[in-house]
Amino acid sequence: PTGYMENSISYSAIEDVQLLSWENAPKYCLQLTIPGGTVLLQAANSYLRDQWFHSLQWKKKIYKYKKVLSNPSRWEVVLKEIRTLVDMALTSPLQDDSIHQAPLEIVSKLLSENNNLTTQDHESIIVAIAPLLENNHPPPDLCEFFCKHCRERPRSMVVIEVFTPVVQRILKHNMDFGKCPRLRLFTQEYILALNELNAGMEVVKKFIHSMHGPTGQCPHPRVLPNLVAVCLAAIYSCYEEFINSRDNSPSLKEIRNGCQQQCDRKPNLPLRLLHTSPDLVSQEATLTECRLKPVIVTSNEIHVEVERNNTANQKMTANVGNDSEPNLIDCLMVSPTCSTMSIELSAQADRILGCYVEILKMLSDYDDWRPALASLLQPIPFPKEALAHEKFTKELKYVIQRFAEDPRQEVHSCLLSVRAGKDGWFQLYSPGGVACDDDGELFASMVHILMGSCYKTKKFLLSLAENKLGPCMLLALRGNQTMVEILCLMLEYNIIDNNDTQLQIISTLESTDVGKRMYEQLCDRQRELKELQRKGGPTRLTLPSKSTDADLARLLSSGSFGNLENLSLAFTNVTSACAEHLIKLPSLKQLNLWSTQFGDAGLRLLSEHLTMLQVLNLCETPVTDAGLLALSSMKSLCSLNMNSTKLSADTYEDLKVFL
Repeated sequence: PTGYMENSISYSAIEDVQLLSWENAPKYCLQLTIPGGTVLLQAANSYLRDQWFHSLQWKKKIYKYKKVLSNPSRWEVVLKEIRTLVDMALTSPLQDDSIHQAPLEIVSKLLSENNNLTTQDHESIIVAIAPLLENNHPPPDLCEFFCKHCRERPRSMVVIEVFTPVVQRILKHNMDFGKCPRLRLFTQEYILALNELNAGMEVVKKFIHSMHGPTGQCPHPRVLPNLVAVCLAAIYSCYEEFINSRDNSPSLKEIRNGCQQQCDRKPNLPLRLLHTSPDLVSQEATLTECRLKPVIVTSNEIHVEVERNNTANQKMTANVGNDSEPNLIDCLMVSPTCSTMSIELSAQADRILGCYVEILKMLSDYDDWRPALASLLQPIPFPKEALAHEKFTKELKYVIQRFAEDPRQEVHSCLLSVRAGKDGWFQLYSPGGVACDDDGELFASMVHILMGSCYKTKKFLLSLAENKLGPCMLLALRGNQTMVEILCLMLEYNIIDNNDTQLQIISTLESTDVGKRMYEQLCDRQRELKELQRKGGPTRLTLPSKSTDADLARLLSSGSFGNLENLSLAFTNVTSACAEHLIKLPSLKQLNLWSTQFGDAGLRLLSEHLTMLQVLNLCETPVTDAGLLALSSMKSLCSLNMNSTKLSADTYEDLKVFL
């Protein structure tokens, strides 16, 4: 009979598959031997025939191994069959993911159905399938088996020799742990097994370095996100018992409403949230009242009023009766119990926490990884129980310090909140924040780096004046130069409206040598500014080519320029530093910066102060999108020349909307 088959043939019914090789045989045919006869399959060409031949052989052998390994009797025979199966997969000419995945799934099913294997059997099977794992992810059941082996035999040589290339491949190529969570769990257990070795964290550090590579740039873009995902999941698991028993811990809504009395809570589970002694709990009402009162800090004859948590308390009062969840950091700052609440982890959870926080520290030490790490951690992706745990926030402080020390704006800007209305690491580690454990050194460092690059300088100063004026004054009183500069800027930009508060700031500045010196310099600048802004002088001014910032400053300090409307600095050598002098020209409407070195920092300052500017020429300047976007706040701007700059198409479209 010829033509199409009327009935299908099951793969298990095929007894043999052969290529027709006798003389005068039909071209491109396969002979299948089945019970009761044979069947010839004819392909269109030899390539397709060979594909059929190898595919049918593969299917036939897979059915055989499934049958043999489904009923194991002697493990010596089973191990031999597994090795043969692996060799067949490696030598098959077929190119398909299932060629390697099918043997792994067979072994995975075998292991899941036989729990009475010895440790030696485990290791023998892992070594046998190791060649298949070099280019393939292990299936979920096999991952679970590997996790068990890591937990029970962390010092086994299999962990180092077999699992290391498997985990490296997972970290380099995995795209989404959400689709394969057991791969993440296996990676997590593997790292913990490395930490159990004699060298401990040194072995983990070498592994992280091997993932990064010896060069300054890691060639694998997926390694860092995958490592961070593993760290976050491991840290979350440390607090999982506390999270699952949140009916025994204060919720955010209860914290906001002040339901913190021990009698209002359900009985605590063993080793859950350990509250303070009854004596401290009984004093909560008194402590809360004290927090609403200002604290007077006396130093010589100066009295500085520091209002702790006053803003947070006002927020809490305003939100009473609202069912929405309050801000997390505000809750931790306002709640009397959370400020004294301690969390006690089990020994195992404590080891896990220590290991993975150390890994986050290691990741923050790589310059090329730090921008992406800062972006991933900016939303504060940790449970509130971790943020209330003193050990965790103290250890994580190193990572935040690394962000604060990095001069790149893309890194230290991640200290701020990811969006309006949500607190960030800056609030968490500032005085009054739940994680602040020093006298404000880290806070001063963060303020210093943010002020150096933040184009919304006035807005940032307003935020500090509203929420952190007390800590700023206290640190300035102790001689911190950054905070002295902040207070001077608040006075210079008229951030503070209240006269009494201005006098307190002045008294604070005059109480230290550095503050007195900077305040005197501020007064000199104010006198010069009044003289500069006095009406009179020319309406148009052009500086000679090759003039510098110092030349411009010398010229503007020589007389009054209150009437100056048109200033040309084209083809000079001025930089962004001259912006400090330009913002003192109240009538300036046209500014020509063609072919200068005026950059983004200067644009940010101009956008805040020269609100009357109408014409701006930035042709052939080194400005970028970061600075040009700041111009969107200049509503009076009518003409803007950005030829030969690094302007992108997206920023151009954004500016067209605002200007």
